[in-house]
Amino acid sequence: MPHEQFTSMGAAAFAERARLELRAAGEEARRRRAGADHPQTPRESRIVQMAAHGATDQEIATSLFVSASTVEYHRAKVFRKLRVTSRRQLSAALER
Repeated sequence: MPHEQFTSMGAAAFAERARLELRAAGEEARRRRAGADHPQTPRESRIVQMAAHGATDQEIATSLFVSASTVEYHRAKVFRKLRVTSRRQLSAALER
């Protein structure tokens, strides 16, 4: 139960810790389904919002203190989830 609560609040670090604790106790946390109530993680949402406003992967990476390849990874995941192929399509997809 704590894992689902942390996940629904967007507290990814706490959700991961709860998942690890459950695993250590011999239990399994339920996996989130893609396209469920929250199709994007909080990190993905932030990256995509910045990309939709014209920020480059390197600018986003600098702002979030991650590597550009991490930004590219998250952005590519969201592109698949939203079924878009370019940054130009992001704004329209996010409005839906």
